[in-house]
Amino acid sequence: MAVNKLAIKTRIRSVESTSKITKAMQLVAASKLKRQKEHMEKNREYAYYFKETVSEILPTIKFSKHPFLKANAEGKPLTIVFTSDMGLCGGYNANVYRMIQEEIGEDDPIIMVGSRGEGWIHHRSFRVIKTVSGMDDNDYGMIASLADEALAMFCRQEIASIRILYTHFKNAVTFEPQLVTLLPIEAEADEQQITRDTIFEPEGDKILDTLVPMYVRSLLFSYYLETKTSEQASRRTAMETATDNADELRTTLELQYNQARQAAITQEITEIVGGANALE
Repeated sequence: MAVNKLAIKTRIRSVESTSKITKAMQLVAASKLKRQKEHMEKNREYAYYFKETVSEILPTIKFSKHPFLKANAEGKPLTIVFTSDMGLCGGYNANVYRMIQEEIGEDDPIIMVGSRGEGWIHHRSFRVIKTVSGMDDNDYGMIASLADEALAMFCRQEIASIRILYTHFKNAVTFEPQLVTLLPIEAEADEQQITRDTIFEPEGDKILDTLVPMYVRSLLFSYYLETKTSEQASRRTAMETATDNADELRTTLELQYNQARQAAITQEITEIVGGANALE
């Protein structure tokens, strides 16, 4: 019984140590989530109005043959996939992997962002043309470089379209992977907009040549910030769950320890009483 109590006590100490670690990681993730969410919301508003502006302009332009407005006949769709560089974030990456397998063909080119995704896809037969890892949480320069590289491939007609697989952030407990198309830009026809007499200076095609690269960089960075925010939210939730589970296990082990201790005391009392009765 003494050995059993010692083993239980050792497990209790181990669980308490684990609980302290997961609690600390939960607090760190919560702090990062708050900061990352602020960055995301500020940029999301800018990206939203940028997208709205482009959507309002496109229906008034009488040149649907512009290369940014139609998919290339040659090539496969390029998908930029966002995953995390670190683990301990629950099912965050697993959900992205599942969508890759469901939505992306093995011959479709992929740019994989995040060391976790790089490690996962390395053992599979997907066509990865580039991997990026170790990016800062708000690395606009690297995102802009990726956007320009993808845009250049689209202009050279090496790819049919540009798609983004990211994790959409709804709230601190709800986030899900989404696959969206950046290029070609789909203009939704609006009769009221089309009938307006809009004058462009310079010409509309030149406006698009300047506006679309800015549009692609803006939206790609916005999706990246959403992904990083979702990652921190998932990590905070995972560490909170781990801490709660550790606390529950500690309570169970403490109960087992007390029961073992009481049983040992009862046995000792029984032996003492039995010995006293034998002496009589």
